[in-house]
Amino acid sequence: MSESLVLARQQGPVLTLTLNRPTALNSFTEAMHQALRAALDTAAANPEVRCVVLTGAGRGFCAGQDLSDPMVAPSAPGEPPKDLALAINTLYKPLVQRLKSMPVPVVAAVNGVAAGAGANLALNCDFVLAGESASFIQAFAKIGLVPDTGGTWLLPRIVGRARALGLAMLGDKLPAAEAERIGLIWKCVADAALADEAGKLAERLAAMPVKALAQTRAAIDGAQHLTLDQALDAEAAVQAQLGSAHDYLEGVAAFGAKRAPVFTDR
Repeated sequence: MSESLVLARQQGPVLTLTLNRPTALNSFTEAMHQALRAALDTAAANPEVRCVVLTGAGRGFCAGQDLSDPMVAPSAPGEPPKDLALAINTLYKPLVQRLKSMPVPVVAAVNGVAAGAGANLALNCDFVLAGESASFIQAFAKIGLVPDTGGTWLLPRIVGRARALGLAMLGDKLPAAEAERIGLIWKCVADAALADEAGKLAERLAAMPVKALAQTRAAIDGAQHLTLDQALDAEAAVQAQLGSAHDYLEGVAAFGAKRAPVFTDR
């Protein structure tokens, strides 16, 4: 049996998912999409998972879409052109929606290149850590396309319109240190320290009230479409929900008793 396209390894409450097509820089095929979605669905349904780390095998994180995959490979002369919207709607859109609806935090540990859909896959995670030799490339314009996998929504919100246009139109390689400097990612670390730093962050997040963290993600993303008054109302609604949950009561009790809290909600 061939090795899985996505490797899963759980250590305590942290689940590490590794894209596993190293000879192709972990570029996406339809099969790898399905494997990653299935792994994320399983993680979301597993109450023992409190944080997910997403990384790549070998020397790259993810080089984007494998253009030789039958779903997107250019048609032969005389044949109807491929409908790329089909790949977006059946593969990439559900993947982004799955990441944004995860009930636990997701950390991307970017090793090597993250290009095209691979770059935006990482940016859809809650935290992006990258090794110092990693790079981010919005490669779409180089093959006559626009950023997908949420890139048109993410980039201007993270780094502003001017930088978003520069990254998307020019498609230049952005080193990890520069990506940190402009606020595109959370942190650039030494290559040798990447796995350790991602693991420490994941363990820290797993010990926190992950239900509140997931609601924080949703509130911040949702507030980008709201007026201030609407955001205040949305905050009140979420606080009403969380305020009756175990973790709030535990957090307040632990604070008063000057002890470490034990959060269990998910």
